[in-house]
Amino acid sequence: MFLIFQVLSISFLVNYNKTYEAAYSNTAHSLTGDIQKKYNNIQYFFDLKSTNKKLAAENAALRTALSQYVRNADSLHLDNIYTLIDSANLDTTGAIRKYHYFEAKVVSNSLSNENNFITIEKGARQGVKKDMAVAGPSGIVGHVVAVSDNYSLVMSLLNHNSRVSGMLKKSFMPGLVEWDGKDPRFLTLSGIPKRTKVAKGDTVVTSNYSGNYPEGLMIGRVVTVSQEDPTSNYYQIRVLTGTDFRTLQYVYVIKNDYSNEQKQIEAKAQK
Repeated sequence: MFLIFQVLSISFLVNYNKTYEAAYSNTAHSLTGDIQKKYNNIQYFFDLKSTNKKLAAENAALRTALSQYVRNADSLHLDNIYTLIDSANLDTTGAIRKYHYFEAKVVSNSLSNENNFITIEKGARQGVKKDMAVAGPSGIVGHVVAVSDNYSLVMSLLNHNSRVSGMLKKSFMPGLVEWDGKDPRFLTLSGIPKRTKVAKGDTVVTSNYSGNYPEGLMIGRVVTVSQEDPTSNYYQIRVLTGTDFRTLQYVYVIKNDYSNEQKQIEAKAQK
């Protein structure tokens, strides 16, 4: 009974006293606003995964569509080499594409081992094959070394067995990119002659000798250039990786439509 009278008293006070009505309204709106904000934050958190997946798929499509690695199949290029290319590679613009990008979710990623690997949620059923290159939004990541039906194992750049042909973007001077097994933020670039102009901040990208990697993909930026060994004709260059391996969520598997043809012709030279 007491509670009923208490509720009625508060109701009369709020309804017939403008000051209390305003105070009550402000408190109610503030409380409602806080609850709505927290709800929106929770909803945003759960929507973020879906949003990131959609953005990764869209980016993969754009990377394929806007790839600079396209050969125009016009009358100037209708020689024996181009007539052997499967017409299935022709897009609606009449161009022949060499590379195709497919997004994949990272489900496992090691950083602290001498030989690190990444597991992605895409495999043979989705068209992934061994030796395909893998890149992230900000730079290359590694290459596929094993495939199951729905998963693939990627050898990370942070692996002692990983070697990628890179080059200084401004001079096209090629070198070898490796990991020294120390800090996952840095790689080493070797084979750059001391006659080459190189400075802190210079961009290192994949070279035209990078196998299944498209030429010109970001590897990282030069942070130190060392000439400590006077007997060597080459710099010791440290590179900050373009990819932040600690926060890697999605990657792009890169399909090279001409990979087998290149391997077959190069194999003939080894016989």
